[in-house]
Amino acid sequence: MAAEEDVRLMREALNLARSTEGRTSPDPMVGAVLVKDGKILATGYHAEVTTPHAEAWAIEKAGEAARGATLYVNLEPCCFFETKNNPPCTQTIIRSGIRKVVAAMEDPNPSVAGKGIAELREAGVEVEVGVLEEEAKRLNEVFIKYITTGRPFVILKTAMSLDGKIATAAGESFWITGIEARKRGHHLRNIVDAVLVGINTILKDNPELTVREIEGRIKNPRKIILDPQARLPLTSKVLKIEPQNTLVIVSGRAPKSRIEKIKAKKAQVLILRNKNGLFPMDRLMKELGRQQVTSILIEGGGSTNARALSAGIVDKVNFFISPKIIGGSDSPTPVEGEGIDSLSKAIKLKELACERIGEDLLLSGYIIH
Repeated sequence: MAAEEDVRLMREALNLARSTEGRTSPDPMVGAVLVKDGKILATGYHAEVTTPHAEAWAIEKAGEAARGATLYVNLEPCCFFETKNNPPCTQTIIRSGIRKVVAAMEDPNPSVAGKGIAELREAGVEVEVGVLEEEAKRLNEVFIKYITTGRPFVILKTAMSLDGKIATAAGESFWITGIEARKRGHHLRNIVDAVLVGINTILKDNPELTVREIEGRIKNPRKIILDPQARLPLTSKVLKIEPQNTLVIVSGRAPKSRIEKIKAKKAQVLILRNKNGLFPMDRLMKELGRQQVTSILIEGGGSTNARALSAGIVDKVNFFISPKIIGGSDSPTPVEGEGIDSLSKAIKLKELACERIGEDLLLSGYIIH
């Protein structure tokens, strides 16, 4: 069992890493704390993909005082040249004279995967691994999924009434949940690489798919629209606000004239094979992974949600539940499609959590694959 002081200092490193959430993709979130004689000498965190790594930043701030110190870091130090601006942290640590490194977990990146720890030990640096390991893995769950599979971590988010409706039978859905829940939804957009919807959501709601209603620094996600026939209106908000950040997925049967008009609006278009008008979601995730999209927030309607869940691409779900009852057999639900014919086939969740968000509830959990 880790010593109380080790836990305290590792938690500080985790908090530093968490402060960069949504800013380091495709890199992990990393925080570092440099300690000597019971006092914190310096801290660092990996702020952006092009900025120095957390360990290097803390060591630079500490200077010569780093000699003989202990470094707490939530991820195994890297041992390869990522860019010319970020040389191997292992070499920086060794040159600094640091006595001991306490890492929460090994780096799952195949380029590291224990090699950094071995290099430090060979150089005479004491290394301890495993302090708050589970917390560290949860913090970097997006990075772990992406670096080990090449596919993005997928979150499905929906807002519904207490009786499971996402709109009235007439199609009204603004607003089922309250302002605090909507702010949390915008926070989710702010920390993912991309948000994905189907064309019907665009046609019905004409959303911006941008980050609003939250304070602090914002980063609009990439907007991905599933649009087999290239029906995206040229006047839609996604083509007016940062159109270059919009990716429209179309089929080979989409009219070429429509594709060219969408491209003329500066949006990107990806032609993907489909079957009966439906895109193979796993193939799409593989392609987006190649484009270094590490995380996706699905904000689609019942059809898109059903297809994502049945394809097995969803990792986590966030269901915002409003204390309203809508009713109506024709009112849409968050997961439609064909459904299942046996409860034994139901999609199951683990690590279910419930949180009060203003007047609403947020139920979240991880899909059991």
